[in-house]
Amino acid sequence: MGCLRIWSVLTCLVSVSLVVESRDSSWGGLYPRESASREVKSLDGLWNFRLSPLLDAEKGFREEWYAQPLSKSGPVISMAVPSSYNDITQDKDLRDHIGWAWYDRLFYVPTRWQTDKQRVVLRLGSAHYNSIIYVNGHSLTSHEGGHLPIMADITTKLVYGKENLVTVAINNTLTPETIPQGTIVEHNDPSRYPPGYFAQSYNFDFTNYAGIHRPVYIYTTPQTFIEDILITTDINGANGVITYNVTHGNTMIGPSRSGEVGCSMKLLDIEGDHVTSAMGCQGTIVVTNASLWWPYLMSENPGYMYTLLVAVSDAEGNLDLYPHKVGIRTLGWNSTTLTINSKPLYLRGCGKHEDADIRGKGVDYALIVKDFSLLKWLGANSFRTSHYPYAEEIMDMADKEGIMIIDESPAVGLSGFDEALMNKHISVMQELVQRDKNRPSVIMWSVGNEPKSNQAPALNYFRDVVAATHTADPTRPVTCVLNLGLLDLAASSLDVILVNRYYSWYGDTGHLEVIKMQTITEFSEWHLLHNKPVMISEYGAGSLPGYHMDPAWTWSEEYQAELMIRNFEAFDELRSKGYFVGEMIWNFADFSTPQGHTRPGGNRKGIFTRSRQPKMAAHVLRYRYHNLANDTLTNSQAPMCFTSVLH
Repeated sequence: MGCLRIWSVLTCLVSVSLVVESRDSSWGGLYPRESASREVKSLDGLWNFRLSPLLDAEKGFREEWYAQPLSKSGPVISMAVPSSYNDITQDKDLRDHIGWAWYDRLFYVPTRWQTDKQRVVLRLGSAHYNSIIYVNGHSLTSHEGGHLPIMADITTKLVYGKENLVTVAINNTLTPETIPQGTIVEHNDPSRYPPGYFAQSYNFDFTNYAGIHRPVYIYTTPQTFIEDILITTDINGANGVITYNVTHGNTMIGPSRSGEVGCSMKLLDIEGDHVTSAMGCQGTIVVTNASLWWPYLMSENPGYMYTLLVAVSDAEGNLDLYPHKVGIRTLGWNSTTLTINSKPLYLRGCGKHEDADIRGKGVDYALIVKDFSLLKWLGANSFRTSHYPYAEEIMDMADKEGIMIIDESPAVGLSGFDEALMNKHISVMQELVQRDKNRPSVIMWSVGNEPKSNQAPALNYFRDVVAATHTADPTRPVTCVLNLGLLDLAASSLDVILVNRYYSWYGDTGHLEVIKMQTITEFSEWHLLHNKPVMISEYGAGSLPGYHMDPAWTWSEEYQAELMIRNFEAFDELRSKGYFVGEMIWNFADFSTPQGHTRPGGNRKGIFTRSRQPKMAAHVLRYRYHNLANDTLTNSQAPMCFTSVLH
């Protein structure tokens, strides 16, 4: 059996590494944006698609499917990009596939790109989970991990005036060495299972969708180009302070004076009018009477964004321009409080998923607009990217709308905690920080969700992962979402304690009367033990839309709503103690999960259905969140009465 037959992804990638011509992609580059020096071409649309045979997963590599269009080596179907491939067709084998899947498409590039000596870059927003990228039969880069961008310089592999071929091979197998983890379970009893039968299992409660999930672009830069931009902001009285550091690169071959590189900055306000300018690749810009970035319902003008127009030029006459959005704000935290712009924060939010019917985790612009419309309708000011980094298009909208984000890594349900896993985890956090470091909406990094962090190695493991995250970005607090109780060994390393707790759902089911007492007791103990701010990152109950019972009964819309109200009573008392900094319902919307007898058509804890229609719970939460927003503006923490909400 080949290595791909025994499902060890990391070992399998070694077998094809001889044809990979460049290192793994660990930096996805700046998001492709057009400017006077940059041109962007989308490759989204219908690609050709084929699965590798289940019991001969190496076939595509052995037969070099990447060397010519897939349609020349066998049958193909059309596949939408971006989307998950699982739910697109009526084919159960495609929906449940584990292993390699192959995509390709043909494209042209303008001949003037060659005439103008442009650098050409291919960028995928994400592909889940392991991927290898080919252009015209050359394997240019690979990437492990399903939620962060992949970039490759394809300049020297293109042909101009003719069709070019891009091929992407993706493997969605999860193992104990991947993040997130999974296990392949083989069933060898020939009297009960067919030959080669296996199943993928994993320790998380959402569908392991696979495919090219985010937009694919090719874009150009001059030969001297802006590689990265680091921005931090501060406030000095009425003035804003923007500190910047521009990294530049070049692709020139032979003698040049490209080392003589200069940078200039031009700051534009939200209307596009000039505010101020600066020179130098590192420096500070002072913005007089700055408009600050505020969260939704904390200001009449939330989400205010300046544009920093960055210019890099060299002695050869190359000029690169990149427009970068900037929100001026500060964050602070201590043993009891989170602050933004020196004002106390209380997070009113949701856990979410990238999940929708048919497209799975594929980026959908209409859905992005709908979800943010619903968040604002609720009066929410935040959400957590549970349980992986979300698409940059979603993050852009959060910046613009003033919705704060707890930015979470894909490390969900981790166990084992050996050094190899820790090093991979640190790399993932560094990659995530590098992508999202400049976003004003990102107020906290989450290194994971519900790890098995009562295991002894977890103490040093999370100490080192959190420390590495702080090194990558010292300007934001770092957390991890916990669920194992006060003996959790990760908690001591965190800046803010986030806990998932489902009183009267997974325990004491049906007994709503115990929620207030149990919630107040546990969260008070968390703060007493660690002397840090605490918040509830998940709570809730499942409900079937249209199922009603009075008195409330589990799975009814009434039970979900009344459970929330009992939690609100506890949250208000905890808020009055001064260290409880937020609440996030689980979940924003119903979502897909693996098939199981406890999941009727998926996870039904959403306050909206999967098609984004409100349940009773959404109206209850809207009432609370708008009242909380008014309390914030009036500095009141009086408890709210919900007696009339359901009756």
